Amino acid sequence: MDYTQFEKTAANIRTGIVKAIHNAGSGHPGGSLSAADIVTALYFKEMNIDPKNPKMEGRDKFILSKGHAGPVQYAALAERGYFPKEDILQLRKLGSKFQGHPDMKKVPGIEMSTGSLGQGFSAAGGMAMAAKVDKSPARVYVLLGDGEIQEGLVWEAAMSAAHNKLDNLTAILDWNGLQIDGRNEDVMTVAPVDEKFRAFGWNVINIDGHDFEQIFDAFAQARACKGKPTMIIAKTIKGKGVSFMEGEYGWHGKAPSEEQTKQAVEELGGEW
Repeated sequence: MDYTQFEKTAANIRTGIVKAIHNAGSGHPGGSLSAADIVTALYFKEMNIDPKNPKMEGRDKFILSKGHAGPVQYAALAERGYFPKEDILQLRKLGSKFQGHPDMKKVPGIEMSTGSLGQGFSAAGGMAMAAKVDKSPARVYVLLGDGEIQEGLVWEAAMSAAHNKLDNLTAILDWNGLQIDGRNEDVMTVAPVDEKFRAFGWNVINIDGHDFEQIFDAFAQARACKGKPTMIIAKTIKGKGVSFMEGEYGWHGKAPSEEQTKQAVEELGGEW
């Protein structure tokens, strides 16, 4: 498979992220940029969705449990055609539907309002369980942050999903190693994540979260796994694609200046 188009799409999404956050004067670029390749793979190949019919019966669902990374979902939805791209430049503006965290009541394509860490993961488990009860073909995908899994709620949800054999649930961990206060291992160690989720009864796959071949292969393995939910642990780089943001926890929640935005857009080479 030629992954060039996916790479171009991811570059467009990253460009939208940077421009929207700069225009807002606040937001979370680091964790939005690290998740762009994963979100691109979901919206542009993996999921059964229809931008012209966001509430389509039997559609697959994506929940951004790390809701502070809302710009990556907004940019992906815009790129996919749910609404005009320029709309997301209203990010965090008074009265805008594009709030700092996703709002399912205002933005088409948003399946769950998130922001309180861990709750999106629990909601995803509930949606997957409902799909099983309804005998729906829908699959549920949920993206978590590595700092987020320090929340106890995450592990209750993990137990529940395994107990109920939710093989229609795929979780992706955006493991960029950094959170708002620094490195995960300094704030509160989350490793070994793979061993923990296996102990909780999950099918676990480790990948490079910026390699489309590995991303799509992991999704294929998840679909093929029966009787267990799947956790894809994606090693990523916070601020991916923007040289001065990469690997810097200070860019967890800070908007770039005009000059920095210009440099970032040039480096990303996306079209927005």
